Amino acid sequence: MRIDILTLLPRLLESPFADSILKRAIEKGLVEVGIHDIRKWSKDKHQKVDDYAFGGGAGMVMTIQPIDDCMEELKEAREYDEVIYMTPDGETLNQQIANELSMKKNIMILCGHYKGVDQRVRDHLVTREISIGDYVLSGGELGAAVLADSIIRLLPGVLNDETSALSDSFQDNLLAPPVYTRPAEYKGWTVPDILRSGNLKAIDDWRHDQAVKRTMERRPDLLEDK
Repeated sequence: MRIDILTLLPRLLESPFADSILKRAIEKGLVEVGIHDIRKWSKDKHQKVDDYAFGGGAGMVMTIQPIDDCMEELKEAREYDEVIYMTPDGETLNQQIANELSMKKNIMILCGHYKGVDQRVRDHLVTREISIGDYVLSGGELGAAVLADSIIRLLPGVLNDETSALSDSFQDNLLAPPVYTRPAEYKGWTVPDILRSGNLKAIDDWRHDQAVKRTMERRPDLLEDK
């Protein structure tokens, strides 16, 4: 898989891909991540990428020309399954969307800034719009990093135990059950006996029941979708 991220703040995206699981995935060649500074495609002598909105109003708007030229150059090298714009009014990211996108080959992600992008970018250049929640950030970079992380961790070979992702929260619309590790007793707080029984069928049943219970208590809306 290849993920190309278009941004005005490329340094803001260096850290998320420089450590832990994402770094290992890149080093293993399981995913390529390209970070592209949109300013490089600006035809303005000062590399300006924003302008006032037609009709007035507060705030600046990202102009279409550098975005379009950047996308066109990237598309000369490969075809993209999705061109995603990170925006608060997009569809809210969930595990099902991450699962779906993890099956794609090439994805482009556009990070908005200021008051957003010229609407013609959204109308003609973008194939999908995604939000990471009902709140506003200073730009789309952090959202793009969240989206990329949710996708990359699902790729075969990224996690040491590939079944781990299948038991994550929100798979099958259930939250993950409680988990414990050694010591079995700490300050009088004990691990449930069933988890130390060695009865794998009973443990699986317990975990499922706990997942359902936790989901009913914390996110009953997820069960309504089942």
